[in-house]
Amino acid sequence: MFQTLYSYFWWERLWLPANLTWADLEDRDGRVYAKASDLYITLPLAFLFLVVRHLFETYVATPLAGLLNVKEKVRLKATPNVVLEKFYAATTKHPKQADVEMLSKKSGCTVRQVERWFRRRRNQDRPSLLKKFREARLLCLPLLILQKPWFYDLREVWKGYPIQSMLPSQYWYYMIELSFYWSLLFSIASDVKRKDFKEQIIHHVATIILISFSWFANYIRAGTLIMALHDSSDYLLESAKMFNYAGWRNTCNNIFIVFAAVFIITRLVILPFWIMHCTVFYPLDLYPAFFGYYFFNFMMVVLQSLHIFWAYLIIRMAQKFITGKVVEDERSDREETDNSEEEEEVAKNGPLSNGHPVLNNNHRKTD
Repeated sequence: MFQTLYSYFWWERLWLPANLTWADLEDRDGRVYAKASDLYITLPLAFLFLVVRHLFETYVATPLAGLLNVKEKVRLKATPNVVLEKFYAATTKHPKQADVEMLSKKSGCTVRQVERWFRRRRNQDRPSLLKKFREARLLCLPLLILQKPWFYDLREVWKGYPIQSMLPSQYWYYMIELSFYWSLLFSIASDVKRKDFKEQIIHHVATIILISFSWFANYIRAGTLIMALHDSSDYLLESAKMFNYAGWRNTCNNIFIVFAAVFIITRLVILPFWIMHCTVFYPLDLYPAFFGYYFFNFMMVVLQSLHIFWAYLIIRMAQKFITGKVVEDERSDREETDNSEEEEEVAKNGPLSNGHPVLNNNHRKTD
């Protein structure tokens, strides 16, 4: 049974154009080709990435956060309450008004106290600013691709395909990039969860499939172009995040504007109108369409759909910047404040500072 499935999976017609077999891609005459077994190394490398990341976050990012004066907000903790905690864990973190009134009767708290408890409890689950800062990763843009002729002439991508020898730089670029995306997929459950959590999973899975397939089918030249195009904007976004968490607003906003321009140009212009044009039309001049051709371009469409979704969020953030509003990550949950609590206490006792009335009514501390 396993052998049958294995044979079907590696059927040449799935991966290669007509009249070509795996024997045509065996190393000979000084030519070296990509092999499926090469990708086994990416799994242990992915775990190595996780170890390196942990060391980086502990010994580099954390001290750097201190130097950049990354400050945490003081969060008020929810008072332990068995009834409310059980509802929070088992039912929902955002109770409706009817639920709040029901919980008020069961717990012996007022409606306002129940609402306040849930706000504070949700804030406790939100990641700290330090955690967000530590997770920001600076990616390196590979410059070796700039030296290749297919970077300037896209028809060179398919010249002689699939009899194209693999270069050492291509090998290591693939191994490192695929290992990195495996590590992102392995760690996504423990990372800061944002509003595009599902889209992130789809993106990581689609990227891993695309990288792996392009390796199996010897689409290496096209693959390196696509990876370099993605990396060109990613490191700008990570830089902007770090400066944002450090409170360097002007630096963050300037880098973000550059990132937005690079993202839109590379992912909404160059990728669909140059790279996808290259992968859809140029191969047909050399061989008839086959399953791998359709599959590769379908996955490219999936990625492009995600790019359009993220471009929408980026444009919304850019609009806030242009109109003078604070630029925040549209994917993140905003921390809730206890404004209603303050209003209640002010109505009773006047303005408070650290839980005590203050004499100067022109200054009021907020959480």
